[in-house]
Amino acid sequence: MSATRAPLRVGIRVPPCDRADRVVETVRRAEQLGFHDVWFPDSQLLWRDVFTTLTAAALGTERIGLGTAVTNLATRHPAVVASAARSVAELALGRFTLGLGVGNSSVGPIGLRQTTSAAMREGLGMVRALLDGNEWDFEGKVRSRLRDPQPRVPLHLAASGPKNLRLAGEIADGVILLSGVSPRTLKGATDRVREGAEAAGRSADDIPLTVSAFCAVTDDIEAEARLLKPICASIAQNGGAPFLALAGIDVDVPARIEGIYPDLVHAEDRDRAVEICSAWISDEAVLRFAREFCLFGTAEQITERLRALHATGVTGVFLQHVGSYDPPTELIEAVGTSVLPALSLPSPAKAGHR
Repeated sequence: MSATRAPLRVGIRVPPCDRADRVVETVRRAEQLGFHDVWFPDSQLLWRDVFTTLTAAALGTERIGLGTAVTNLATRHPAVVASAARSVAELALGRFTLGLGVGNSSVGPIGLRQTTSAAMREGLGMVRALLDGNEWDFEGKVRSRLRDPQPRVPLHLAASGPKNLRLAGEIADGVILLSGVSPRTLKGATDRVREGAEAAGRSADDIPLTVSAFCAVTDDIEAEARLLKPICASIAQNGGAPFLALAGIDVDVPARIEGIYPDLVHAEDRDRAVEICSAWISDEAVLRFAREFCLFGTAEQITERLRALHATGVTGVFLQHVGSYDPPTELIEAVGTSVLPALSLPSPAKAGHR
């Protein structure tokens, strides 16, 4: 790893699952323990409004980076997103990142379709133009601009499929990779980003790459891994079976699974979801998934995997606990007190060469 490379940014995903002032208490603790970023998901029926929560977090913190991971351009018009992003960015100067994605849990519960690549290109272009203070031609009917723009808002695109990965490399200021930490899938994802960047005449090395990963600090991976069965099933259900197969995880999940609300990833009754998904996801398969795609293990094991990720060119990670309706309090404490301090020290191999 280059001596001049910036340190790995370690972030935490905090769902807006409670009143904004209570969520901010969780964010402050992450800031105190040295996390670089907090990322908030956006789903209007599952959680409180993400930009309301971001506003409270901006006013209640001093240093930590804040971002959406992710909002979308389907339930929110791009002009509305631009205005909301500007409003948060001016409260958290230099600390806010706008993460955009296709919609997922925002569009599904209300019967909308995910944003297509073409619509994402158009929408991201509109958001960027408005934040830069430029006029936008709205369907040839009217030209308008955003008053008091805020041009210094990085626009990051979350992507997993080849088309959106290339699009992210082509037009985004940064990429949120949804491939997990498996070296096999991660290389494929970063290669697609690089292709998009090169096609646009950009240097892929200048594009921040943030990897999303489920994480648990534990010395009993088998017990913790069972909670991932609905996650693994959802990936297989949504076209990810070939990626799982690369890691030797062969599963056949039906296109529709009854009895889980609102969806596999955000199940309100997690224990019930695990029980149902056990029909297709074995203990052996989910254990392999936890070890290959996620950051499950002891603090020492997670620290070394994060170092290995950084060496591949990844610039940041954001860690997720397996849960949607409670704050990641335990994960913040475990990573903040045992992983982050160790990560800031030289690796044993490097220390031996002094």
